[in-house]
Amino acid sequence: MTSDRNAVPSDRASTVVRRADLDRRLPRSAPDAVRFEPGVFVQRTAHGQASVFIRGLTGQQTVLMFDGVRLNTSTWRQGPNQYFFTLDSATIESLEVLRGGASTWFGTDALGGVVAVQPQDAPDGRAAPVLRPTALFKTASADNELLGRAQVEAAAGPIGFIGGVGGRTAGLLESAGPVGNLAGGGVPDVPRLAPDGRTQLGTGFKELTFDGRATLRLSDTNTLTAALYGYRQFDAPRTDQCPPPGARFDECLTITEQFRTLAYLKWSLVTPAMSLDVTGSWQRQLERREGVRPASFVASTGRDVVDSFGGSARLVSRDFTPRPGITLKLRAGADTWLDLVESRAWLGFTDLGLTLERTRGQYLDGSRGLTGGAFSELEAAVPFDVRLRAGGRVGWAAVNAPGDAESGSSVVARSWLPFAATGGVQWRPVELLTLLLHADHSFRAPNLDDLTSRQQTGPGFQFENPALAPETATTLEVGARLRTAPVTVDVWAFQTWLGGAIVKQPRALADCPPNTPACSASWNRLQLVNAPGLSDLRGVEVSARARLPLGLGARATMNATWGDGPTTLPQPTDPSIPWQPRVPLSRIPPINGVAEVSWTHAGAFTAAASLQWAGPQSRLALADQSDARIPVGGTPGFLVMDLRASVRLSPQVSASLVVENLFDSPHRTHGSSVNGPARGVLLGLMGGWPTVR
Repeated sequence: MTSDRNAVPSDRASTVVRRADLDRRLPRSAPDAVRFEPGVFVQRTAHGQASVFIRGLTGQQTVLMFDGVRLNTSTWRQGPNQYFFTLDSATIESLEVLRGGASTWFGTDALGGVVAVQPQDAPDGRAAPVLRPTALFKTASADNELLGRAQVEAAAGPIGFIGGVGGRTAGLLESAGPVGNLAGGGVPDVPRLAPDGRTQLGTGFKELTFDGRATLRLSDTNTLTAALYGYRQFDAPRTDQCPPPGARFDECLTITEQFRTLAYLKWSLVTPAMSLDVTGSWQRQLERREGVRPASFVASTGRDVVDSFGGSARLVSRDFTPRPGITLKLRAGADTWLDLVESRAWLGFTDLGLTLERTRGQYLDGSRGLTGGAFSELEAAVPFDVRLRAGGRVGWAAVNAPGDAESGSSVVARSWLPFAATGGVQWRPVELLTLLLHADHSFRAPNLDDLTSRQQTGPGFQFENPALAPETATTLEVGARLRTAPVTVDVWAFQTWLGGAIVKQPRALADCPPNTPACSASWNRLQLVNAPGLSDLRGVEVSARARLPLGLGARATMNATWGDGPTTLPQPTDPSIPWQPRVPLSRIPPINGVAEVSWTHAGAFTAAASLQWAGPQSRLALADQSDARIPVGGTPGFLVMDLRASVRLSPQVSASLVVENLFDSPHRTHGSSVNGPARGVLLGLMGGWPTVR
């Protein structure tokens, strides 16, 4: 992040992506902006959706923060979700990826890690007035994307403002061709391709964005910020359901509206002794889905609205020295987040012109979710270049949902008082080498999606389990950092024990809830359950960077994650039926990484070549084997090369060009519905007028 009061402790595994990186790489989305980072793997359920895996976990098991405001809500589902995509990358100043459990700082859900986003700030006009209008244009050939944004920065005296509006349209995404099944030959049912064998059906979307951020600098130590960020996505097909496997070509589930609005007021105080942020926020996430089956003359519609009200306070002291040789720093804070849910659904009979409202939606209308807690953490620097850190959080979580007798939905009233703890040791035995040890215990309370939702997922139809218990993650990680003038190397190894891991268990047709035809019509029926005993996640992350003469540079990462857990299926009495006491965890990414070489001239021109690679992933959970997004036998590996160049023509004008997938290689990241783009170009132009003072 951009300020000391937000930076994570130095003994944690984390990396930062900055604005300059985004301008050079031209990411298609906010998730795409972190795909070069160690420990990160990006899955794409649809062209307009992407989800970040951190150490093998994603969705409701990771946390997204925006300027200290929690984006996670009580309806985030298990596995990949689309909500990180709703952040406009043009508004972002930096993204920090924290790998590993982090519930002490960030509360429930932070089992795998955190992506903390810092937006661009308003200019300071106290020295002189500022007026800086800019315009951004971007186009991509693989999907005929057109993106434009107009932005203005202005400041006079203590008041500063930055804001803009943008729009994008993306068509059908061309791939380099089908990605074959890893076993048995043939190609997967997802995605469905046009007759040319390259264009992917069920892709394309439209979006609008708007934002405004006003800052009042009351003094050198006192700042008040009011901000509004909006995202509107329209007509984004869910690729794996457009059409579903085995269905007619004209059946499709489309997210017709994916809206997010975030408004908050933030007070920041920075003194020689400490820094303090106090934030109050409101966020609305609205999703409207339409599923059509023309041959059956049926159309189903669902609409969910989540209003989230939040408040947080976070304090970080400056270093203070109670006695010679010992330096202390205190971090402390409290937060709470309340979600109010409106959920409705309709069934239409198109031949009769008749629409009926169902008794319940994907969630139960009027549900509420509450999370929060208070934490403190003390860091100490002691002799022999050793730093120690320890802290804990006392949390609270509650879920309430009304029942619905007609659909067999139970009343839910659950609450928990979870606890998190963290600690670390950092030792620098020699000037160039730092050794690190970190332990963490994090938690995730079941949310409304776990306890009450009914929805079509990739592996099949999933229905609620109101008896679920919380998940926990206990992580031990060790790291080493080598820092020299030309070379930096980071190596981390981690072991995470998941307690009560929530996994999908197959159910029989007779187990379907009443008045739920989508369950009985599905090929697979699933219910979330807590796995008995402990599940294991372990892995290694390596990153290296070299600064070479003549403006040359090189960078590489490698990530390897492995996971398994106890099976939830009873051992069959027939010994000929395959059965194992432990099975792979779902959607664990394959071994993967990136390699990049670059050249910078006079700070104004940069050229680079990058390789993104992944090995095959054939270790599949039972839910993965029934997921049409995963090819039969697993996902093949890939190697994709991109070339890019960027030039700053003047202080106000710059241009970037990316040639993606240079060798036109068919590829798909594990668990995705969408194959990667074909060979093509992305062009970005940014221009503005000289700053007016």
